[in-house]
Amino acid sequence: MDILQTLKEEFKLTQTHTQNIVNLIDEGNTIPFIARYRKEMTGDCDDQILRELFDRLTYLRNLEKRKEEVATAIQNQGKMTEEITVALQNAVTMTEVEDIYRPYKQKRKTRASVAIAKGLQPFAEAILAQEATFDVQKEAEKYLNDDVKTIKEAIDGAQDIIAEIIADDAATRKKLRNFFFNHGELTSSYAKGKEDADEKKTYGMYAEYCEPVSEVKNHRILALNRGEKEEFLKVQISVNEEVAKRIAGAAFVKNGGESSVIVRQAAEDGYVRLIAPSVEREVRAELFEKASEAAIKMFEVNLKPLLMQPPLKDKIVLGWDPGIRTGCKICVVDGTGKYLAKAVVFATFDNAEKQREAKIILKNLIAKYGVEVISCGNGTASKESEIFIVDLIKEVKAETGREVAYVIVNESGASIYSASPLAAEEFPDLDPTVRSSISIARRLQDPLAELIKIDPKSIGVGQYQHDMNQKRLDEALTGVLEGCVNSVGVDLNTASASLLTYIAGLNAGVAKNIVAYREANGKFKNRKQLLKVPKLGEKAYTQCAGFLRIDGGDNILDNTAVHPESYEKAEKLLELFAYTKEDVKARKIDGLKGKVAAYGEDRAAKETGLDKATLRDVVTELMKPGRDIREGLPAPELRKDVMSMEDLKVGMELTGTVRNVIDFGAFVDIGVHQDGLVHISQITNKYIKHPSEVLKVGQVVKVWIKEVDVKKKRIGLTMKGKPNA
Repeated sequence: MDILQTLKEEFKLTQTHTQNIVNLIDEGNTIPFIARYRKEMTGDCDDQILRELFDRLTYLRNLEKRKEEVATAIQNQGKMTEEITVALQNAVTMTEVEDIYRPYKQKRKTRASVAIAKGLQPFAEAILAQEATFDVQKEAEKYLNDDVKTIKEAIDGAQDIIAEIIADDAATRKKLRNFFFNHGELTSSYAKGKEDADEKKTYGMYAEYCEPVSEVKNHRILALNRGEKEEFLKVQISVNEEVAKRIAGAAFVKNGGESSVIVRQAAEDGYVRLIAPSVEREVRAELFEKASEAAIKMFEVNLKPLLMQPPLKDKIVLGWDPGIRTGCKICVVDGTGKYLAKAVVFATFDNAEKQREAKIILKNLIAKYGVEVISCGNGTASKESEIFIVDLIKEVKAETGREVAYVIVNESGASIYSASPLAAEEFPDLDPTVRSSISIARRLQDPLAELIKIDPKSIGVGQYQHDMNQKRLDEALTGVLEGCVNSVGVDLNTASASLLTYIAGLNAGVAKNIVAYREANGKFKNRKQLLKVPKLGEKAYTQCAGFLRIDGGDNILDNTAVHPESYEKAEKLLELFAYTKEDVKARKIDGLKGKVAAYGEDRAAKETGLDKATLRDVVTELMKPGRDIREGLPAPELRKDVMSMEDLKVGMELTGTVRNVIDFGAFVDIGVHQDGLVHISQITNKYIKHPSEVLKVGQVVKVWIKEVDVKKKRIGLTMKGKPNA
């Protein structure tokens, strides 16, 4: 297989760009570095395409390696043929390669291997030839011995051998896999002895479920697998067995009299006993892999906008971790996220005295530290907390004139972080409950910097994430984290070690060394100082430097995404249009883009030595040093009042924030503690294959109440306009 040609065709790239990408990867360059600083070489491929290409490249190389291993194993047995060589060359999946190898694998003891040991292999081959004049009974007599005492034993043994030959045939297995995919039906029912009412409710729709394999939605496959894993559902693929048996014998059964009858029987036995169970497993495994991959992709799609939510910069925030029995855990952090104070209040108790005490404590904190926003987690007692907070901020305004707003934030993973070694390292003297409230406050100030400390599977924007291949999921989500962190960039003088770990070219050890160097030597003044950090060599420097910002350093270019390798060329560009680095620092080069366009990109690129793609990036960076690409995205919605489910009426128009996008719709936070579901059919009047075509996490949308069930805590929403009341 020509791997380069395959990648070129699948990703619709030029031969040159494909070769460049593979070379860059093989040279050890990171995906963020290639995406940002080698655009001209890659045809401006973004990091997502590059990661997909890298995954595919890895698979194809592993495939070729496996082909070589299989070829060697067959050659060592002295059984390699031209036909097998061609089949291996043409195989495009691991499954096809394993099918080719199947007849030559060392097998455990089988009925066929027992028959072969008794010397019946030649007899089986003679029957399989199916010559019209072949006398099975007479020929069988030749094979009678101490191990084979009767003619029937000889014929049965030969039939077992033939059944295994048919079951191991790669072409036959491929046809039957296709038959299962195209004509099979996935069915499920309750497993015997499972009478638990709650589980019945959970899997109720799968009690008598049947759907063509070719039409099953990915989320249903994952749900069925979970039900089966929990031993609550019995799941299988049903096909027309008579047709399947004919397919099994099609390539082997001839018109040869008595021997053909035996071969047909062997094919039917081989199908029922050997082929059907394994092919069903293979088909279900492929369905699950496809569904898992789709779920992982959906997780990636949801995670990125959550991480890229705009930061609420320079705001003093009061973090509120709701609770009832143990009270609400409170903390205050300054505009940089520095911890200032803590408290515990019993604001959710139905006790006037406790609530009065809570208000006194909170008003004192608000006044003392100048709190501007309250960040309240959305967990247990958040609705009670929200009602209290609204009353509190009204009193604060009435008494002092101070405007305080609040935001309900997704607290998923905060408790996991609070008990982690990382949290203990950050706040060794604080209780985990206080750490949790700090996390809730900080994830409003800078979602990316805080959420990267938490296992992304715990953030609450996926589906069935614990059922899929964890290694693959972790790799994919780490890729999203790296992509987000590097696209935003980090302040070298304030970034935590956990944040630095996701910068291209750095690992946990080097990230800690950077922080240690900073603490020992003071703030970094220029990027070149990175080379003094232990274990950070030239190669790592090349990969990471452009993503690390220095505000107020020796060189204004260090506060941009311009890579040090392009500094000299960037300075030529400034000189060409009569600007200086002081002008960049003072943000006095707004006209640079227009001047370059008027001068001509080709001409400017030639005179500065920059390629055109890098030229455009450099111009953008010089015009806005220190810029944050998240600033243009919708900011978190600050609230000053509260609603409950009881206030909702069918037809009511509301503004909400998308919290999670899944295969069958999206959950939207409309400010009533219970997220509403917009089913895929209610998203738009146009046909869409998936909700992600229209919606993304963090997006602010206009919705209408379609139905409300207070008792079951269900809210149905529509985006298609006001429904009839």
